[in-house]
Amino acid sequence: MTQQRAEETRARILDAAVRKFAVAGYDAASVDDICSEAGVSKGAFYHHFPTKQAIFLALMQGWLTTIDMGMDATRQDTVPQTLVHMTDLLPAIFATAEDRLPMFLEFWLQASRDETIWEAMIEPYHHYQEHFSKLIEDGISEGSFKYKDTKVAAQVIVSLAVGLLLQGVLDPHGADWAKTAREGMQILMNGLAKS
Repeated sequence: MTQQRAEETRARILDAAVRKFAVAGYDAASVDDICSEAGVSKGAFYHHFPTKQAIFLALMQGWLTTIDMGMDATRQDTVPQTLVHMTDLLPAIFATAEDRLPMFLEFWLQASRDETIWEAMIEPYHHYQEHFSKLIEDGISEGSFKYKDTKVAAQVIVSLAVGLLLQGVLDPHGADWAKTAREGMQILMNGLAKS
């Protein structure tokens, strides 16, 4: 199997898994169902993913990697500019999330039932909290922020992002979520700028 063909097969399996998990749920979607949807053999499936759980986690990691790449590209001259610029990512995140809402709900549901999935789900929260904590520290160093509890500030930023994502996916036309994100971030930064 050539490298390109292997990558195409893996992508087909991932796409099929998203559809099956979204429609049937994690527990009801079998490896056979995913293989049938993807048009591949079980051998091809197991060549790429040792278990159904592995493909489930790969789907989550793929989405998080896309977010990480976007965040890495948002760095600006100052931390406040960077944080505001990050809110510009939300429309793209919403676009990728909107058709995958059932999949996101499955991630959260499975995390409540399976410790391995819970650990995989909680790790990104910690990763993003560390990322934003460091960013707030940079903002303090450059003189943009005075608030010193970077951990709490980072937790609030992550909570704001997750809350906006959930609302935006559940009610995409309920508000201008990109505007809400920008204004919410501005409110937060105003608080961080005060002692």
